[in-house]
Amino acid sequence: MTVARVIVDVPSRDTDRTFDYAIPERLAAWVEVGSRVAVPFGPRKLQGIVTSLAADAEVDKAKLKPLEEVLDAIPPLSPELVSLGEWMSRRWLCPLTVALQAMLPAALKGRSEKYVVPASGAAWTEEETARSGGLLLALGKGKPLKLAALLQQYPEQGQLLKKWLREGRLEERQRVEDPLSVKTVLTVYPAEPARLREAAGAIPARAGKQRELARHLAERNEPVALARLTEAMQTTSATIRSLEERGLVEIRAVREDRDPYADREFPASAPLSLTEKQAEALAPIVRALDEGVSRTFLLHGVTGSGKTEIYLQAIQRCLESRREAIVLVPEIALTPQMVERFKSRFGARVAVLHSRLSNGERYDEWRKIREGRAQVAVGARSAIFAPFTSIGLIVIDEEHETSYKQEESPKYHARDVAVERARVHGAAVVLGSATPALETYEAAAGGGRRAEPEEPYYIALPERVANRPLPKVHIVDMREELKLGNRAMFSRLLADGIRARLARQEQMVLLLNRRGYATFVMCRSCGYTAACPHCEIALTYHRGSHNLRCHYCGYSEAEPTTCPSCDSPHIRFFGTGTQKVEEALAAAFPGIRVIRMDVDTTTEKGSHERWLTEFRERRADVLLGTQMVAKGLDFPHVTLVGVLAADAALRLPDFRASERTFQLLTQVAGRAGRHELPGEVIIQTYDPEHESITFAQGHDYTGFAERALVLRKQLGYPPYGRLISITFAHESVPMLLSIGGEFASGLRGKAASAGIGKDFDAGGRAALEVLGPVASPIARLKDRYRFQCMVKYRGDFDASLLVSGALGAIGDAVKRGGVQVSVDVDPQMLL
Repeated sequence: MTVARVIVDVPSRDTDRTFDYAIPERLAAWVEVGSRVAVPFGPRKLQGIVTSLAADAEVDKAKLKPLEEVLDAIPPLSPELVSLGEWMSRRWLCPLTVALQAMLPAALKGRSEKYVVPASGAAWTEEETARSGGLLLALGKGKPLKLAALLQQYPEQGQLLKKWLREGRLEERQRVEDPLSVKTVLTVYPAEPARLREAAGAIPARAGKQRELARHLAERNEPVALARLTEAMQTTSATIRSLEERGLVEIRAVREDRDPYADREFPASAPLSLTEKQAEALAPIVRALDEGVSRTFLLHGVTGSGKTEIYLQAIQRCLESRREAIVLVPEIALTPQMVERFKSRFGARVAVLHSRLSNGERYDEWRKIREGRAQVAVGARSAIFAPFTSIGLIVIDEEHETSYKQEESPKYHARDVAVERARVHGAAVVLGSATPALETYEAAAGGGRRAEPEEPYYIALPERVANRPLPKVHIVDMREELKLGNRAMFSRLLADGIRARLARQEQMVLLLNRRGYATFVMCRSCGYTAACPHCEIALTYHRGSHNLRCHYCGYSEAEPTTCPSCDSPHIRFFGTGTQKVEEALAAAFPGIRVIRMDVDTTTEKGSHERWLTEFRERRADVLLGTQMVAKGLDFPHVTLVGVLAADAALRLPDFRASERTFQLLTQVAGRAGRHELPGEVIIQTYDPEHESITFAQGHDYTGFAERALVLRKQLGYPPYGRLISITFAHESVPMLLSIGGEFASGLRGKAASAGIGKDFDAGGRAALEVLGPVASPIARLKDRYRFQCMVKYRGDFDASLLVSGALGAIGDAVKRGGVQVSVDVDPQMLL
């Protein structure tokens, strides 16, 4: 008897191991590694995923409970993805079930019922019909039948069912609670044209519409959707049903993909002629593809240098070798413009996966990949788990983006997952950016050297296509503006630039990385500041809804008219958000047309695309927004970019704050002058001497990187050391100090026992330093206080294993006290 080892869907440390289940004979043909199954677990029935099969397991088979049900005809996870989940669980210290669930589309996470129905046009031989033992007769009635019921009724035909499903002669459908079932459309299948014409003559004159329909279908001679046919012929479904009763048509429910781009036409595009530099950049990538070796490349190209065309031609080479490609772009850069580039080049072979699609659309795109109908997946972070079986190329555009790191468990980084999948498949990875993460840049180009085989191979594209100049960047010191009496949010230089563009009918992009109307509300009499009662954070004022909102827990309250503390009427709104800028633009430049894009204006499905389409069609003069307007946009008439508060993020308690500021300024500057018209960038700041801003002015990535890396090395921060952040949350501060202190001392003891010192500055030696516990930068969220331990380490040892051991040692105390523990390996955000 074969035993299935199953990880159950309970994300707990206590159940983070496999459990053995017997496989009943009726399910033997269906259970594979990666299958979702229903299993008895104590008094409950839970979902789980099969991680391995053991034919001669050394267990007491009499004590094993049997699997109750297989939830999918075809396993949603391949053995490779299951192995990847196990690697992720070890790498980011998360339960295995959490890692595996991250790979599944939302449609498969709800409770569902699976059905089987013959595919349209499917046929079976007489021998197959006889061998099916009544199974085909049951299926031949055309009504979808429950998969579980079929397995119960025809247990010996499991292999046949599975074979026909894989061949596509049977279709699997599902009905899910929320409801994410496969979409079906009633479709009319006409009989042979000669038979329809002959029958049309015999239909009585009083049934003229039926006769007309029969003749129309004889001429059309192809299936047509019932709704479309009734509309075209101006008739009713009853008329068509009458033809069905005569045996002249067959009406079937046919699966139809929910294609989010069904109403869009993508004219085919041909590969562009590459510049000499582009051809040089593409050559080593093509060599790796042709040799089928796993290799990582850093494509460091300035904005507008033609990186996307290199991606497209590398993908073409990958497809020619009958392998598949994954392209990741940041969620905010996954614009219709970006999708169009891939769809126009590769057509229906492209599946698109991102959060602005409905769950049903995402599920159908995922199915296209799993069923082999798509060979290119374009999407945001989670598209790295696309269920391909022969990956040849993975592209990560804007590889420096923090959105590639998931902030909830499993806290994986898509870049690391890409490298691991590529290693298994023998695929190439291309990391593209104008401002690479310092860790990636140092690994690939540290000291100007070429990378070793295991490190990223450095490829530079230092010039824009057609030698277009990078835009001229001006820095405006807002302190000087104040001295000269200008208290407006627009400097004189920026205001003049806006007027000039309006006069020339050119377009502008304005960046302010703060949404809302005002960043905080304060009483000028007593100093009261409106704060969230559940989090240690100020509330943000939103003028449109006249309320104050917490951007962390969602708490909101009405706009105050007097101070809640002293009843003073002198309560004022301070700081500037995108709403306030929009209002100021309208007041300063009457008639100006502004599109505002931030989280508040892009929540509705399709809103992101609608705003960008309006701007592309020049129905607005200004695109104003948060960082979502800084990346992935290419508009030929944008000649001015304005940054209103360049230093907004520089004071955050994060060692990457200056790097992120430089990246954001460089990226948004790259939106200007990308085509024939020259571009100009105006950066407003209260800290004009800061190196992030001065290096951005000169488009000098190398200079910034060299300066920043010196400081990182002195402090032992990445890339010269690594970090693990452990956050403890509880209603009681003494409890947090006790648990955090016990963890820190336990980890130090384990490191010492392993011969690992704490002297982080010692040249080249393994070191581990534990900082804390101390209050987190945001010390309270959702009514829980938060304390943090930071582990800094370097050297060739498994620090994650030590941390896991130290957490295991305090596991009982954590459980008894109800303390929440969050572990982030290689954190990108330290708040």
